[in-house]
Amino acid sequence: MIVELRQLRYFEVVAEELHFGRAAARLLIAGPSLSQQIMALERDLGVKLFVRDRRSVALTPAGAALLPDVRALLESAENLRRRAERLSGAEPVRIGYVNWLPTDLIARTSGVAQLHVDAWVVPSHAQAARVADGSLDLAIAWVRKTDVAQHALSARLLGADRLYAVSTGEDTTPVRARDVVVLVDDDTTSWYSWNVYAEEFARDTGAQILRINDGGITGPAFFDHVRAVGRPVVNSPKGQTITLPSDLTARPVIDPAAIWTWSLLCRENETRPAVLAAVDALTRGVTDLEIHEDGIWLPMDDPYRRTR
Repeated sequence: MIVELRQLRYFEVVAEELHFGRAAARLLIAGPSLSQQIMALERDLGVKLFVRDRRSVALTPAGAALLPDVRALLESAENLRRRAERLSGAEPVRIGYVNWLPTDLIARTSGVAQLHVDAWVVPSHAQAARVADGSLDLAIAWVRKTDVAQHALSARLLGADRLYAVSTGEDTTPVRARDVVVLVDDDTTSWYSWNVYAEEFARDTGAQILRINDGGITGPAFFDHVRAVGRPVVNSPKGQTITLPSDLTARPVIDPAAIWTWSLLCRENETRPAVLAAVDALTRGVTDLEIHEDGIWLPMDDPYRRTR
């Protein structure tokens, strides 16, 4: 049995709030995701932790009995982390991410900073807020200039994804942006950044918006939407490296090509040498990543969009 500390933290917060909506807001994750994590924890532990109905949430006797042990474990884990930091003699730098990390992340900062990758994976707008409030030192996320200004952040280009379309059949030829479909999900907590990006892309290019409510921006549900629509559907950054089913094909998007940028975020007034050294080490040698070529589309408020 493997129980993640993250799941134990979720259990603790739900136990304190006795309300999944408030707990999800406090944890900066979507309600359905929180519910799934609690059910997975219950399955792994072999006991029910909560009694739930449409109007209330209550701890079961087993949940109430385990809560003190869970709190003790979380406190011990935090003490262990702090002790390890003191023994290392280096100031830790906490970095969060959404779904993409450079493969040589640790190697880039070796000898410069003790980088701690935060396991709490949340959407871009939530990671930006965590940097702003001090919960993280750095984050890799998609942001707009508006977000950078609102949270008093500094943003440096770290990565870029050229999005492609997925369609049925074996045709791999490029498809025009105006001929593709983009999915927009009703869950604005989990998919806020993608929704903003997709809606602006559709307005600028004439692509068709398809509104969904099942989280099918990525994963098996995304493939089902592609099959049902019968037209090429733009793949999100979270699905960039996934293996496609045998009946689906990747097709380049052109006229224009859609680019999703990844920023390395820190606080605008950051002064700690370890954090600033980590920023310099991670972004050293990063060029414009071919995002300023002809035929490229970036959102109007993208920090790296050049005015012509």
